[in-house]
Amino acid sequence: MRVIILLLFAVIGCAPLFAQNTFKAIIKDAESKETLPSVVVFIKELNISGSTDENGGIELNGIPNGSYILVFRFTEYQERSDTFNFPIQENQPVEILLQSEESEDLDEVVISTTRSSRTIDDIPTRLEVISAEELDEKNNMKPGDVRMLLSESTGIQTQQTSATSANATIRIQGLDGRYTQLLKDGFPLYSGFSGGLGIMQIPPLDLKQVEVIKGSSSTLYGGGAIAGLINFISKTPTEKREISFLVNGTSALGLDVSGFYSQKFKRIGLTVFASRNSNQAYDPAKNGFSAIPEFQRYTFNPRLFFYLNEKTTLNIGFNTSFENRLGGDMKYIKGEQDSLHTYFEKNETQRYATQLQFERKLNEQSKLVFKNSVSFFDRKITIPSYQFGGKQVSSFSEFTYSSNKEKVDWVTGLNLWTDDFKEPKPDSIGSRAYQLTTIGAFAQNTYTPVEWFTLETGLRVDYISPATNDKLKGMFVLPKASLLFKINRHLTSRLGGGLGYKTPTMFTEQAENITFRNIVPLNISQSKAEQSYGGNFDVNYRTRIGEKVSFSINQLFYYTRLESPLILTLRADNLYEFSNADGHIDSKGTETNMKIGYGIAKLFAGYTYTDTKRQYNNLSSAMPLTAKHRLNLILMIEKEDNFRIGLEGYYFSPQPLSDGTFGRDYWICGLMAEKKWEHFSIYVNFENFLDVRQTRFGSIYSGSISNPSFKEIYAPIDGRVINAGIKIKL
Repeated sequence: MRVIILLLFAVIGCAPLFAQNTFKAIIKDAESKETLPSVVVFIKELNISGSTDENGGIELNGIPNGSYILVFRFTEYQERSDTFNFPIQENQPVEILLQSEESEDLDEVVISTTRSSRTIDDIPTRLEVISAEELDEKNNMKPGDVRMLLSESTGIQTQQTSATSANATIRIQGLDGRYTQLLKDGFPLYSGFSGGLGIMQIPPLDLKQVEVIKGSSSTLYGGGAIAGLINFISKTPTEKREISFLVNGTSALGLDVSGFYSQKFKRIGLTVFASRNSNQAYDPAKNGFSAIPEFQRYTFNPRLFFYLNEKTTLNIGFNTSFENRLGGDMKYIKGEQDSLHTYFEKNETQRYATQLQFERKLNEQSKLVFKNSVSFFDRKITIPSYQFGGKQVSSFSEFTYSSNKEKVDWVTGLNLWTDDFKEPKPDSIGSRAYQLTTIGAFAQNTYTPVEWFTLETGLRVDYISPATNDKLKGMFVLPKASLLFKINRHLTSRLGGGLGYKTPTMFTEQAENITFRNIVPLNISQSKAEQSYGGNFDVNYRTRIGEKVSFSINQLFYYTRLESPLILTLRADNLYEFSNADGHIDSKGTETNMKIGYGIAKLFAGYTYTDTKRQYNNLSSAMPLTAKHRLNLILMIEKEDNFRIGLEGYYFSPQPLSDGTFGRDYWICGLMAEKKWEHFSIYVNFENFLDVRQTRFGSIYSGSISNPSFKEIYAPIDGRVINAGIKIKL
């Protein structure tokens, strides 16, 4: 009996030895399906671990029967955990796919500007995205308009065009603002006369993201995108309701109040944005003139979305904005004018625009889209003894067909754009009214023959009436090409180029600077269209160093040549007229963007080198108001849903001025902090805390206070501004 009991205990003790299992697996990259060597695999509760061989294979032995969690860990990849029940029925190795951490955030970004279903990683056209997270951060700095979020990007400069009314325009890669096309959800709502105060009247709270293409982008969007385009993408409704409010006050006597509502129901969706932005006149230099004008602006943007069925959607929107802006002599603004204090600049604007988009999916790979917008813009500019006013009615209609397959994407379309400008009360010089109609056809193909290479080609043909000159008869043929090389999972490169054009128009920065006074009518039929060609090449590298440090760098090289630019010249009779320059503009340079992340801290560094020259009448000169060297430094410490602290510094090298002299170089520094709770957050921002102002470098004007002649603006004039506010999300 004793022998039997001893044998029974022996059998029980040896049973686990016969119940041990083996786990076999092959570990691969989830996208490329390449095998991954040196991946660590472990079962923590059993203290069993190992790593994959050079072929991505691994074998773990001695695993008892039962359910265990296996962890797969590899530098630069997301950690993965899977539960396996042993014994495993299959004898073949298990395939485990790991997702790269480097592309996690980028893959979630849906791009609409290129009209492709591809992610940003798979698009040959070089495109930059300002995400919702960055927009939320910039909201803390300037919630009234989008100048701040654009000016802090490499290669982009917001240029102030009025010393007293703070009007501004956007310049990309050293070229004037008229060569940058502004879009709202793909609609050209800020073209011609309506672009003069465009960026001043676009609030960021209802934006989902901003997409920027630098360099000619004429294939899909036509003329006007010689320097590039900026597409402001609005939020769309989701099943989860969003209600948000923002209240912001500034030390410069400004107040911003805005609200946004969004929700998707079964067959209908709705977004509503409303805001009031205002400022009292502000003169930090105490020179008697406003650096920030007195203004009040009201914005109301509702959109309705109809989900007619699984394949058909329709959305209708209406954008409105009303603003009164008064700058100039502080005593005049306060109602204390006398015979000496009489100078002012008054802007009154009304903006209305409709948006309609109808989308029909034909199948899983193709769809039809119809777009239409009608815009009305009314602006009146008044200075002592002179007034310029105009009404612009424009429309845009487009029909596109797109097909997105595994290796080949097609986008083809037709569009019609009309622009009708009228000057109700022309002076003795004559009316500057005009009418333009543009008919365009375009096609773009994106082809990926192999995983590491993608080719994108496009062609657009535009016909403009009236003809811009006898030779071209108003027709423009615009080819483009872009290449994407995926060298490995760390390194990619893009190469692209194309042609562009700009229809002659009197609405330029030069004309804005003199409030359109004494400018003779532009004869469009005798003026040449401005035409360009250019290209860019970039290299992008991303990696991780250890488990906590991420690193990425992008290096861009670009070149643009603009033929026969339209310039404003002073005649012998003291009148101004537009004419095509005998020559061209060359813009070339580099942009470097670097990002380092460590835990909750991120450091962004950017450097811009811009060399833009005017080659007129065989003479060469630097483009005024263009910093050759610019440095961006941003340190952000952020714990998600808890707090964020940001420190920024921006350096501008001396900028050439029109009279041949140079301005001063300077740094602009800012500090922002925000504390978050579940439904609200509070923030404070110290913008330009070093109080850098052009008025500290010298006088901003010459002449008398009643008849001033303002100098070019190359540095901030509003100085140090502290703002704080509260954001509420329900």
